[in-house]
Amino acid sequence: SLSKTKKKGKEHKESIVNAIREAAEDYNSIYVFSFENMRNLKFKEFREKLKPTSRFFLGSNKVMQVALGRSVSDEIRPGLYKVSKLLRGDAGLFLTNMPRDEVESCFNKFEENDFARTGTIATGKVELLEGPLDQFTHEMEPFLRKQGMPVRLNKGVVELVSDFVVCEEGKPLSPESARILRLLGIKMATFRLNLICRWSPEDFELYKEGLDESDLELKCSCGIGVGCLTVLSGFQVTEVLSVSLT
Repeated sequence: SLSKTKKKGKEHKESIVNAIREAAEDYNSIYVFSFENMRNLKFKEFREKLKPTSRFFLGSNKVMQVALGRSVSDEIRPGLYKVSKLLRGDAGLFLTNMPRDEVESCFNKFEENDFARTGTIATGKVELLEGPLDQFTHEMEPFLRKQGMPVRLNKGVVELVSDFVVCEEGKPLSPESARILRLLGIKMATFRLNLICRWSPEDFELYKEGLDESDLELKCSCGIGVGCLTVLSGFQVTEVLSVSLT
C-alpha cells in the first residue's frame, strides 16, 4: 500500500542519515566531490580500491545535508554545515582516513574515457565523407539508414551517397548521433571525479576551481576560529594520468 511504501522510504532515508553520522565519527576527514559522466562499473571499482580506508555516499543531496546538518545549530560536528552547503548537483561524500595528499592524487589521476550518451555535449565535430564505409558490413546498412545516414549498398559495400555530419562541437548528442559514434569507436565522454572541499576537525579547505566566493560565508561561524577556512585558489589538475583499477 501507499502508506507502507512511504514508511519504507522514510526508513531507508533514516538508515542513510544514521550511516553518514556514524561514518562522520569514524573517519578523520570528509570531502565533497562532484562527478561528470558517471559510469557505475568504474565507480564501483574505484570505491572498492579505497574501501579499506574510506567510505563513499551517493544519493539524495537533501538526505546527506540532513545527516551532516544544514546550519550551525544542527551540524553534528563543528564546521560540517559548510560541507552540507556544497552538496548540490551531481555530488557525493567521501569520508576517509587517507592523508590529504593521497586523496588529492587519487582523485586527480582518476579518469575514464567512454562512449558518450544521448544529451552529452559533443567535444568535436565528426563528419563522414561521401563514399564507401568499409568499416561496416552490408548487414549494417538498414540500421545505419534508420540513424539518418544517407547510405546505400553498392556491390555489397555500404556507401554514403553524400557527406554526413554525425555531430557538431558544443551541441548535445541525439540518440542517433550517440549510436553512430559508438559504432565508429569514438569516445567523447570522460568520467571524472572533482574534489570540492575537505573538512577535518582542525580545518576546512575549499578547492576553488569552479566555485564563486559567494558559495561559502568567509566569516567563520563554526566555532573553530576565523582562520579555519583556507581557500586553495591555486589548486588545479596539472597532469592527467590513466589509472588501472583492475
